[in-house]
Amino acid sequence: MGDPGQGMEPLAEEGAVTPAELQAAAEVVEHASPLVRGLLIAAGSLCVVLGVVGLFLPLLPTTPFMLLAAACYARASLRFYRWLTGHRLFGPPILEWRRHRAIPYRAKRAGVLLMALTFSTSILLVVKNPWAQAGLAAFGLFMCLWLWRLPSRDRPGG
Repeated sequence: MGDPGQGMEPLAEEGAVTPAELQAAAEVVEHASPLVRGLLIAAGSLCVVLGVVGLFLPLLPTTPFMLLAAACYARASLRFYRWLTGHRLFGPPILEWRRHRAIPYRAKRAGVLLMALTFSTSILLVVKNPWAQAGLAAFGLFMCLWLWRLPSRDRPGG
């Protein structure tokens, strides 16, 4: 009997670095202080938890928390940063923002629609004070306009 690995080609040379790993390493500049790195990992992890909760609660946005988590991890840990940016659900929007300062058109459209529905529901069913309703409407309009004005590289017809 021969070696169990005999005849199998290695997937990559040991110690070889992929282009994605090089890009991640270029985006991560760890802080010199271990205390600050620990605090950034804690803050980033809290943002990940809030972002995951935001998948199920319409008032809590997922993407901004994940972007903030990526920013924290980029100053604290290459391992955590690689994990988050390599995640199949959270990674693509983070990388799109980090590399192109753009968000996917579909995410923008869904975000504006969900914010409009959430703010409208809150204004009509929850908040009773007319001044608070007006303030909430103004804030919701501002947030929708801010999100809509962000660039999208994959916008249909443009």
